[in-house]
Amino acid sequence: MAEQTVRDIMTTDPVTIGPEMTVTEAAHLMVERRIGALPVLDEDCLIGIVTEGDLIMQDVKLEFPTYLHLLDGYILYPPSTARFETELKKAVAASIRDVMTPDPLTIQADAPVEDAATLLVERDVSRLPVLDGEQLVGIVSKSDIVRSLIANQE
Repeated sequence: MAEQTVRDIMTTDPVTIGPEMTVTEAAHLMVERRIGALPVLDEDCLIGIVTEGDLIMQDVKLEFPTYLHLLDGYILYPPSTARFETELKKAVAASIRDVMTPDPLTIQADAPVEDAATLLVERDVSRLPVLDGEQLVGIVSKSDIVRSLIANQE
């Protein structure tokens, strides 16, 4: 039996986005499509990848409003409220370009599955965009590799 390649187990035609999409739009797309990552294309060229973790761990750090404890009650310190609202709006309106991982680790479609598994583990990533030359043709995840191992056992 011929060695399995990444092409044999990858998810084809992955959902992709452009770098100018907002973080909110990308989050909605991930939820709707039940996917954990979106390759980012600029004119059919892979320029990055954005994952659920990127959306959660944005560079925009939110400083929650300050509360003052006074006479058994809590009072919101007004100046911090305005700053929090501004930071929240900025975080939600951030574009994918601001939060994506640029120049992501990739693998070629004809590479052996073993190479993909090794890259995923050694680089501690959950998925890899799959290229055929320079063209994005799929995405392969740790779960794709596990499924292929199980299928080969049967």
